[in-house]
Amino acid sequence: QVQLVESGGGLVQAGGSLRLSCAASVSGSIFSINAMGWYRQAPGKQRGLVATVTSGGTTNYADSVKGRFTISRDNARKTVYLQMNSLKPEDTAVYYCNADEIRTYAGTYYRNSWGQGTQVTVSS
Repeated sequence: QVQLVESGGGLVQAGGSLRLSCAASVSGSIFSINAMGWYRQAPGKQRGLVATVTSGGTTNYADSVKGRFTISRDNARKTVYLQMNSLKPEDTAVYYCNADEIRTYAGTYYRNSWGQGTQVTVSS
């Protein structure tokens, strides 16, 4: 099955930076991954978009993180990153990695896959 393994979360003071990583793997070999992205969920709130990046590098950001966060990906490593700068207490949430479509060399498709989440806590 699909595994999206996130890392890089933690506790940081307001104004600080963190870099999240998410590596995808499956049983077999990955041929391609369409869009990958990061979402977050704060306590008592719904999960929402942070940023996405297509296989071609087109990015999309939530208004609340524009200018502070940068999403990127390494297609060879099947990994997506989220560089978070100028962090604010309101960025505190569990951050989830998503891959909207993974295709294997065997022709199997995995759609809408999620990681287990990584906690980001920003103290004031």
